Amino acid sequence: MTDGGRRRGRAFIGSFTAAGGPGIVTAAVDPDSGALTVLSSVKGLPDPSYLALSPDRATLYAVSETAEGAVAAYRVTGDKPEPAGPPVPVDGSGPTHLSVHAGHVLTANYGSGSVTAVPVRADGTLADAPSGVLRHTGSGPYTPRQQGPHAHQVQPDPSGRWAVSVDLGTDSVRVCTLADGRLVPHREIALRPGSGPRHLAFGPDGRHAYVLNELTPTVTVCRWNPADGTLQPLAETPVLPGAPDGDAYPSGIVAAPDGRFVWTATRGEDVLSVFDADADEEGGLRLLGTVPCGGHWPRAITASDGFLYVANERSGDVSWFAVDPDTGLPRYGGSVEVPAASCVILD
Repeated sequence: MTDGGRRRGRAFIGSFTAAGGPGIVTAAVDPDSGALTVLSSVKGLPDPSYLALSPDRATLYAVSETAEGAVAAYRVTGDKPEPAGPPVPVDGSGPTHLSVHAGHVLTANYGSGSVTAVPVRADGTLADAPSGVLRHTGSGPYTPRQQGPHAHQVQPDPSGRWAVSVDLGTDSVRVCTLADGRLVPHREIALRPGSGPRHLAFGPDGRHAYVLNELTPTVTVCRWNPADGTLQPLAETPVLPGAPDGDAYPSGIVAAPDGRFVWTATRGEDVLSVFDADADEEGGLRLLGTVPCGGHWPRAITASDGFLYVANERSGDVSWFAVDPDTGLPRYGGSVEVPAASCVILD
């Protein structure tokens, strides 16, 4: 999309249609202020809670976070996403995350505790069926949430050699290869029992990974070795300066492109936490402070061009923040209404 010969920034926002969300929302991004202006919405795919763009930015992929579980493709060359084929079942329930890796869309299926690979055709559309489903096994000590596996996120590592999935139910991170359309387990890394890992963000150096834990409000700092696909936990850091006043469920994590800062979002406390990622040579984190998230129940966070964007599910809005380049602290800029917002990604 261009505006006077210059590419105009866009944001794509997912939402829970079962809770009144408008489906997939497209918004224009002001490059100076970071402000969002809604352009369109597409409602047809149930609960498109997480989104990802193709490498050429021309196709948008969305999960359908339902019991049946599906993924769908949309053309996004204009201001309104256009369906590019029917939704494809992922042979898993409750997909909560997806990413594009080695010519496939990968989905993390929370309900069934599995990861699915769906081939992507040359034109960006999806194959009619998955090429492989990897089913996790195991459990954790917190029985209300860990009676079985719950894959919550899957993404490629920065080298592009590995697919890494985070499982809240088994307190572990799995490293896989993708061969002939199938995910092949390489190794499983155990984290502290009961921590409930939810999302992982790689540092820009490609040598560190930060695992955000949902069941205990902490970040586990890890050393990542892309040569042999090993993840070594080093330290665990609280995301809050003290004991939470009530519910505190971390949800999203992002690392600054220059590696200086890491930010997290925590539901219940409804705050963004700011960490110094240069705390020591091992990549340890030092909590610098917290700021209100601009709404209620921040489900996802992303960073782009000096701004942070937060999808606040229960207040039904997406907030933007300008980041101080010296301190890393976000300054609230404003919000746009998106009922039941679940994620936001930038084009």
